[in-house]
Amino acid sequence: MATGNISQATTTDFANQVPDFIVDARALDAENDGGTETYWYFTEAKQNFGYYFEIPEIYSAANALATWSVGKGWDTEDASIKVQLGYVSGLGKDTFDQVMWNHEVTKLIVGDAFCEIVRNEGGGLLNLIPISPERVKVVINSKLTTKNQDHIRYEVWNGKKWKKIKKDDMLHSQNKRIGDQIHGTSQIDASKWIIDARNEALVDGRKIEHRGMALGIAYYKTSNEGKITYVNNQIELAVANGEMLGVPEDTVEIKDFPSKQIGDRQAWIQYLENFFYQVFGVPRSIASSDGTSEVGGKMGHVIFEPIYTKEQVDLEGDLWNQALIKIKFNRPPSLGGLVNETEQKNTGQTGIQPNDVTADMERE
Repeated sequence: MATGNISQATTTDFANQVPDFIVDARALDAENDGGTETYWYFTEAKQNFGYYFEIPEIYSAANALATWSVGKGWDTEDASIKVQLGYVSGLGKDTFDQVMWNHEVTKLIVGDAFCEIVRNEGGGLLNLIPISPERVKVVINSKLTTKNQDHIRYEVWNGKKWKKIKKDDMLHSQNKRIGDQIHGTSQIDASKWIIDARNEALVDGRKIEHRGMALGIAYYKTSNEGKITYVNNQIELAVANGEMLGVPEDTVEIKDFPSKQIGDRQAWIQYLENFFYQVFGVPRSIASSDGTSEVGGKMGHVIFEPIYTKEQVDLEGDLWNQALIKIKFNRPPSLGGLVNETEQKNTGQTGIQPNDVTADMERE
């Protein structure tokens, strides 16, 4: 017979048994040398690549932004540049377009992207070879003055030693560098908390659904720890093997484990997903087909235009300033005019006044 002794209550150990979601780090780190030079290593590169390869939202959003930026090809007024870029083979079987897509994705994921510039004796372009940032060391002048602060060279780890590459022989693109940073900013940094929270929710939700028929609270009509432990073990075995469990009548009562309904959990996950796309800067309708309405899709496209256009302009500037490659990436079709022309056909966007799309302080 049960004693009703509250001291016999047992608890779970979520703090130690339910770890936070963690993406394994894959970064190569090296010690900074002393002296008159300052070094920057991309120690977070492989961890960021881990997020990219393991998290579907990051994978699709980064790929979409790169595709919209360089996926429509390019044009140039210099016929010799067109010929030279036709010979670019990257790591052997790439095209110039593929090298640029790779370069753009890497810049977004890590914050910096590198391609070694290979030239012939006359200075003409022979190839652009992508180099993964975790193997790159950026060497700059340690004198932090406007006149002297500059990249001196790059060094690439080949598995045995650091290979030096001259500044003029490296195409180096930096993502959203601000202030006097000597490196770019990963597009993932601001969204890591959101991604971790979403994956924690997914892992926990999957576990709850998988064990939905077994999770519960057992009310034992005994205070004998040995009997309680024995029945707990039998319940675990029955659940693991998908078998029936038999216990003497009136010895234990199992009630459903108190937890949120699946709809509540899904709402939280969906909120985090939408939040991620806002932070990353890519409309969800651009990265995936999510059933967005026609009006929502058009407005998302219009908002997205200056985002991918900036990526194009930045990369065009890097190619010209660092490699003397003068090209212009083709712009995807704009929906700005289409939205204006079809306003009356889309009830969700009628009644928009001219000053509603003008950046000023006076609004109706």
